[in-house]
Amino acid sequence: MSVQNAKELKAYQLSYQLAMAVYELSKTFPSEEKYALISQIRRSSRSVPMNLREAWAKRRYKAHFVSKITDCDGECGETETSLDFAFDCGFISDEQHNDLIEMNNEVGRLLGAMLKNPSKWTLKS
Repeated sequence: MSVQNAKELKAYQLSYQLAMAVYELSKTFPSEEKYALISQIRRSSRSVPMNLREAWAKRRYKAHFVSKITDCDGECGETETSLDFAFDCGFISDEQHNDLIEMNNEVGRLLGAMLKNPSKWTLKS
């Protein structure tokens, strides 16, 4: 069975799950981080599934699809950096950091596979 909707993509499902985990965890960050780390980590983590939805909508054009998947990959990198800051600032535990980084890395691997073979995901002319 082929994928009929972006929500069926494993990359979408996992990135959405990661964004929700980041949201819940960031509720525990210090209030002085509200407009800094909290805002940034929530934005970058949410941007991955959002951009995946856009990529899916633009899959008629390979270049547009690849561009949006590349945006997703960049946001994955930003999320990882924010998770590193959260850990180094003592806002999350080693276990939480490792779990979230592993989820983020898996999303990155899935996005990388999509970038290596975009024709598998784009619409045929």
